[in-house]
Amino acid sequence: MTRLLVDCTFVFNHPELNTGIQRVVRNIVNNFSSVQDEVVCVPIIFKQGKILEVKQLTPKYADGWPGRAHRKLEEVANKVAHKLIQIRHRYWHLNSRLMRLWPWNTYRLVRRATNLVFHVCSLSFVLPRILVEWLLNKIEDQSRAVEMECDAGDILVLLDSSWHTDFFPLVEKLQQQGLPVVSVIYDLIPMTHPQFCDNSLVQVFDRWFEWIANTANGFVAISSTISDQVRDEVQRRLGSDKADRRWFDFFHLGSELDLLESNKSVRPAVQKLFTSGRSVYLMVSTIEPRKNHAYLLDAFEQLWANGSDVVLCFIGRIGWKNEQLIERVRSHPELKRRLFMFNDLSDVELEYGYSHAKALVFPSFVEGFGLPLVEAMQRGLPVLASDIPVFHEVGGEYIGYFDLARPESLGNMVRQFEESGVFPAARHMVDWSWLNWESATRQLVQRILHHVETQKRAQSNADEPERCPQ
Repeated sequence: MTRLLVDCTFVFNHPELNTGIQRVVRNIVNNFSSVQDEVVCVPIIFKQGKILEVKQLTPKYADGWPGRAHRKLEEVANKVAHKLIQIRHRYWHLNSRLMRLWPWNTYRLVRRATNLVFHVCSLSFVLPRILVEWLLNKIEDQSRAVEMECDAGDILVLLDSSWHTDFFPLVEKLQQQGLPVVSVIYDLIPMTHPQFCDNSLVQVFDRWFEWIANTANGFVAISSTISDQVRDEVQRRLGSDKADRRWFDFFHLGSELDLLESNKSVRPAVQKLFTSGRSVYLMVSTIEPRKNHAYLLDAFEQLWANGSDVVLCFIGRIGWKNEQLIERVRSHPELKRRLFMFNDLSDVELEYGYSHAKALVFPSFVEGFGLPLVEAMQRGLPVLASDIPVFHEVGGEYIGYFDLARPESLGNMVRQFEESGVFPAARHMVDWSWLNWESATRQLVQRILHHVETQKRAQSNADEPERCPQ
């Protein structure tokens, strides 16, 4: 029987993370049971040159000493990581300030020496986290994943983020044994918009895409917009003949939050914000350059200057290349008055925010999909978003679109909404609907099976010797 072997290595090793790709992987894996009538889906990880079947994607702690120790260490790890991230951003913000001063702005050698010292010292932010993760792995429940063997009819699906991994030789070996390889692509941002990414990621991602373009039999993107980009890039790298031997498709993501734990509560500060009686506009995302938080600050500062009492709230962990923005937020005169930032909300608190906010505002320069859009709209929360193609694919006429070149464009839409009560979109939210994660999982599985079977039939026909006429 055909099996889909679905990679979830990164999520398995980092269960504490809850950003976009991790949420997709968890939700897809959690809904495998809904498609077992069509195909057997097996979550797997790659470890030390072997494939392991995942029995338990996220750890469940036992009542004994190992479980308590693991839980306590993970709590410490998360606290340490959050604090080190805060320190790291202040640290590199200091570096960026120094580089504008004499002698750093004049002498290249001084700049290079200082940057070398900064990079060496930055290891002190990384090593404690690595140590805690090593300890967690040492006492981890080994039954979470067990070694398995592949069968001839299996299909390997690289669902998780894989550009930082070392399992490429194993994947190539499995493909040589006859297993089709399918790559799920979330976006090509490190290649199309490298200015928003760390240089190291740009280089690693480019090498990974070169490998996956030459290796994968097919590609499934998370939107039609990204699928078209993937096809164009594969053709550019391999040429039309080789690209035509691969298949390209997409599926759409679901909308439920999967970490709504019943024992979690909404902290008083969050409740107070959303029950203040004021209009709260949410931005839900990792805080990084391409998400364009600075645009929101510009737009809402204009609103506040004109007397508006609307509230802007950032929800999301602190990412990269944002030292100036974080400093701007933390020193802002409206912080904890009309400007709020939460970097560690649980899904319960995020659900509360979606349910009590006035609208979601999403000014991204570029996205692969925009998961918060469908999460918000599925809960009846209207969305104002940047005018980019993928948002039109996801939200259509139910979203209000603003001009990224003009912060006053968003400001005018917010003011109109506040004064009239009429949301500035072409169609009303009541007519909008979206698929859930079960439907998204089924869509992904069905499209993979269709293309793999089609490719097998085509290959079989090509290999069949032509019969001579009698």
